[in-house]
Amino acid sequence: MNFINNKRIANLIFNDHSIRYVEAKNSPSPLPINWGEKLLPQGLIQEGKISDFTTLVMILDECIHDWKISRRKVRFLVPDPLVMIRKLRIPDEIHSDELFSYMYMEIGTSIHLPFEDPVFDTVLLPENGGKKEALLFAAPEQQVKEYANLLTTLKLKPIAADISPLSLYRLYFHSDAAKANERLMMVQIDIDRVFICIFEKEFPIFLHQFPIPFQSEFWEIIPTRTKTHQYNFRGDTLQMANDLENFYKEVKKLMDFYRYSLYQGNEQISKILLNGDHPLLAIILDEMKERFELPIQTIDTNQWKSGKSSAFPPSHFLALGLAIKEV
Repeated sequence: MNFINNKRIANLIFNDHSIRYVEAKNSPSPLPINWGEKLLPQGLIQEGKISDFTTLVMILDECIHDWKISRRKVRFLVPDPLVMIRKLRIPDEIHSDELFSYMYMEIGTSIHLPFEDPVFDTVLLPENGGKKEALLFAAPEQQVKEYANLLTTLKLKPIAADISPLSLYRLYFHSDAAKANERLMMVQIDIDRVFICIFEKEFPIFLHQFPIPFQSEFWEIIPTRTKTHQYNFRGDTLQMANDLENFYKEVKKLMDFYRYSLYQGNEQISKILLNGDHPLLAIILDEMKERFELPIQTIDTNQWKSGKSSAFPPSHFLALGLAIKEV
């Protein structure tokens, strides 16, 4: 779908430390045209939940003015800490057109979630060994509505919400890197959180997330020409190494869990896709290649050149994947 310039959809990412924006042209392939980043005061968003709505409105209002996206249609990501994915066995007699109604009736009775009043979506999985299974994607309705209200308060028009693993996989698939029947571990390591999602073919069947220590006073933050920010670490390098060591151990533990607990040693992760805004991502990539005997790759930055002098920043890949989403 094409839009004239002043009607293009804005794609927004909210996390605990920033708001990011990408505008893209989708013909014939995604082409980032404009993007931006606004760092947030610590504590304004915590674990994906808005702590100070009024201040966030004022900051987003400045962003709308700076990025020239007034009254635009908007796609946004539900922040990772709010998202839950679960693979469920369903009765054989439930057809695809009955799946949503079935989930609606069972949530709170046979299907228990860690929050009340969810917004959710569901998809039927291909049959495997005679079992009928479906994926359930859920998030707390109150928090998701709060982001929608944030946008409408400033006369933006939210038209779609998505989750980060689907957004990044969309970009990965669009880059022709996906292989048939692969078992992909998607590792998103940001400056304060790790989000890991395992895909079987194109379906995200398992996720795990955990915080990693981040103390802003140990980082020097400098604006860059690519409309983002550069982080220079000024803290204890031994402590940083220890934090990353815990991260590597957690990745290995999840790989073993998938191989031995879920599949009794019969299946294993075939590839890792590494992404994120962690300032040491290049070092982390090299270290993971040393530790794990399987292909590890990132999204190819060169494939998404904007035609401008400034390169498109990898920190904005999630927003670019969101821009490909059909509405």
